[in-house]
Amino acid sequence: MEQRHVILDCDPGIDDSLAIMLALSSPELLVEGITVVCGNCPAEMGAGNARKVLRHLGRLDVPVFQGEERPLRREYVSALDTHGADGLGESFLPPADGPVQELGAVEFMARTIRARSEDGSGCSVIALGPMTNLARLIQRDPEAFSMIREIVSMGGNFRSHGNCSPVAEYNYWADPDAAALVYETAAALGKKIVMVGLDVTRQIVLTPDLLAYMKRLQPETGQFVQAITKFYYDFHWEWEHLIGCVINDPLAVAYFLDRSLCSGFEAYTAVETRGISIGQTVVDSMGFWKKPANALVLTHTDVLGFFRLFLSRILGRREEELDLLEQLISDRKKDENR
Repeated sequence: MEQRHVILDCDPGIDDSLAIMLALSSPELLVEGITVVCGNCPAEMGAGNARKVLRHLGRLDVPVFQGEERPLRREYVSALDTHGADGLGESFLPPADGPVQELGAVEFMARTIRARSEDGSGCSVIALGPMTNLARLIQRDPEAFSMIREIVSMGGNFRSHGNCSPVAEYNYWADPDAAALVYETAAALGKKIVMVGLDVTRQIVLTPDLLAYMKRLQPETGQFVQAITKFYYDFHWEWEHLIGCVINDPLAVAYFLDRSLCSGFEAYTAVETRGISIGQTVVDSMGFWKKPANALVLTHTDVLGFFRLFLSRILGRREEELDLLEQLISDRKKDENR
């Protein structure tokens, strides 16, 4: 089996942590390293949280690199109100032994992407947080950025409403200038960013029944997920009256693993950087601007297929062993339609 080389660029964060668990439980991926950016929590806290997840996985061999501590231009606004005071659901897990790497995230990205390009294996980036690290890479080493094989970004929205403003998704809202620069540069290079936005991620809801099922199948992993998501459950109930929590970021990793899980369309996409629409992804779905597409905008997802992949990987089970999963997903859909 050929492994694909990837860098996980993230801001852990509850759902980022679940995405890390999926990536490192998937033999198709060779995770070169985890780069951390300010977003859900400050970069230093996020790097520590990444190490806590790696400790749980027994993978402290995976290097963690601390990245940008503030957005390109705007003031930094964390999402600790969503992810808890420690950024990890107020689980307050003890720190993992050992420091993060001394090399900065952007320099690591540049070196690794160049090295993988030179040896012919290539390196992709799965971006799960604000795009500040990628934007700094463009500014400091545009040639290395051009060598990235693929960028899959959890961020943005097309028809779905925003999650931090009426029109904007948090990752792009937190650093709109960075997201705009990455999309503009992709357009200039003839690249297409995969936009795994709220249109598809809102459908990925970890319900209490699914969590209970996880705990039955693999108690240790189930208890860990419960510890880091309890705050998330409470947040979603308070703000959306949702019984469960939306886990955005694992879908970006899942799509990278299996392209049949989501579908969408190609379009030129820009990110608004000012005013009341700051952070909004403006998707030219009708081709008004007559510009070549710089994004694959995902609009539909196979929820059952996602959970089959996600649970089988992080729980170490074969998909056929998840005998109750289809019923649990079906029950939730029935509840939504009542």
